[in-house]
Amino acid sequence: MAKPIKGGAPCSIARTVDVLKDPWSFLILREALAGVTRFADFRENLGIASDILTERLGSLVDHGVLTREPYREAGSRARFSYHLTEAGLQLQIVIGALQQWGDDYLPYPGGPTVERVNRRTGRPLSVGFIDRGRAVRDVDVAFVRTPAYPAPRVAR
Repeated sequence: MAKPIKGGAPCSIARTVDVLKDPWSFLILREALAGVTRFADFRENLGIASDILTERLGSLVDHGVLTREPYREAGSRARFSYHLTEAGLQLQIVIGALQQWGDDYLPYPGGPTVERVNRRTGRPLSVGFIDRGRAVRDVDVAFVRTPAYPAPRVAR
């Protein structure tokens, strides 16, 4: 189970942003979702400084997004590998939504560099809201504040 954030905001978006913090965390997640587990591979694939990578991996472990597991290759010192937790795997939806938005609104001239596909069928996937098994059009999605929302409601 993930550790609750001390003094966390009531807003789940604010709490999530507090965990993911910056672009490096999203890119680390991208690599983890692609199967990367070792520190050296994260560092090489991302071109990230070791101290920043250490801090970001530690934060993701502290918040229950990754677990850290020891391993040792023959003749080497013990090291750690990083593995997605259930909470980390659930972030593939967030990463997929960011990728989909980027492909649509900030397209790469050579086309998408990664495609989201169903492992079993190979068919392309898109990220969206589902209501009883059916996709909901973007214009039909509403974010409605609940009584738990701490700010005064603004009439429109």
